[in-house]
Amino acid sequence: VVGVVGKAAGAALAAGTAAVAGITKEAVSAYSDFEQLEGGIETLFGDSASKVISDSKAAFESAGMSANQYMETTIESAAAMINSLGGDQAQAADMVNMSITDMADNVNKMGTDMEAVQNAYRGFSRGNFTMLDNLALGFAGTKEGMQELLDKAQELSGVEYDIDSYADIVKAIHEVQDSMGITGTTMKEASDTISGSLATMKAAWQNTLSAMGQGDMSLLSDSIDSLI
Repeated sequence: VVGVVGKAAGAALAAGTAAVAGITKEAVSAYSDFEQLEGGIETLFGDSASKVISDSKAAFESAGMSANQYMETTIESAAAMINSLGGDQAQAADMVNMSITDMADNVNKMGTDMEAVQNAYRGFSRGNFTMLDNLALGFAGTKEGMQELLDKAQELSGVEYDIDSYADIVKAIHEVQDSMGITGTTMKEASDTISGSLATMKAAWQNTLSAMGQGDMSLLSDSIDSLI
């Protein structure tokens, strides 16, 4: 009996050691990625980088994304957003946050695929509208379809939108989605649905791993809160 108990204890200890080693490896990798992405955000947004980084850490609730995922998505179209706003980095930080939240809301409300929606926005930032129908808003994936969306947004808001401005496109999509009751879906599902809660919990844990990589346990509370 003693021998069996000893073997079981040894196996448990080995499993525990392996688990700790695995988490440590993940934490170091997550923080390494965070550092690289943070550097990119600082380069692109200058004095407004802290706002973007702060938004990224809150994205586990607002968009069901980890901070790293948020910053990766931000970097993909940041230059186009900043340029379309005449170099206004502070406004660009706000607009990027709105666009990412709108992406998540679209996915959660319309049942679309996040990667497909991200690809669509990436295309919009480059003047490519072929993936507009990925958003399932009823507009064709053509330049004409995007113009129809902008015209619809103008009807709703009274504001004229320029198809050559990425910022205007993002604003117009937000206006249309808001009119369709899509806005705010991610935040609502984070607290009301199992899938939304799981996405929030997963993103919060990724943030915690990244923080652990630099010896910071302050974000552990986010992971715990997401479980409650």
